[in-house]
Amino acid sequence: MLIHPWDAASDDDEWRAWLGTQQVGTLIAPGRGRAVPVVVPTHFIWDGSEVLLHLARPNPALRAVEEDPTVVFSVHGDWAYVPSAWKAVGDEDPTLGVPTSYYAAVTLVCEATVLEGEQLLEVLRAQLGAFEPGSAVADPVVHERRLPGIRGLRLAVRSAEAKFKYGGNVDAAHRSAVAAQLQARGDEGALAQLLRRTPLA
Repeated sequence: MLIHPWDAASDDDEWRAWLGTQQVGTLIAPGRGRAVPVVVPTHFIWDGSEVLLHLARPNPALRAVEEDPTVVFSVHGDWAYVPSAWKAVGDEDPTLGVPTSYYAAVTLVCEATVLEGEQLLEVLRAQLGAFEPGSAVADPVVHERRLPGIRGLRLAVRSAEAKFKYGGNVDAAHRSAVAAQLQARGDEGALAQLLRRTPLA
């Protein structure tokens, strides 16, 4: 993806921390010799170094991974559309403002490993712990008869691209104007990113 210097992550810790706050991403498995890759939206967890998820055994992504374990995993969030008029401050003509989008995005190129048995159970336990902390849900092992119907995936990161597009290319006056509008509209995720990335006086 296109990443201008002002949108780039400051370091790996920034995108890794953000990825840990997300729950849904898109797995893209090109396989080998396919005209179109297999694209699967899915819940996932980020354990700090790898992506963990599970899929139904018939999911075509698993066959594509068997053909070629190199996959792409894409996550994006904290979206906000910034209307034209929001980009005008002071005496600037609001009809001449340039609209834009704010968002965070991380794209990972990964080596995928298919998991069964105890390794699959570990993924399921980790997901339950992340998505249902403190619940009284039974350990996944009680569903032993159903486990053959799913597979876990561990995605080891080979490379990463990260983008935090929150007005880093404009001055504080314009960022402040957009921040006020985001707050009024209730776009808390985008507002938090804007303030974190480019603090305002």
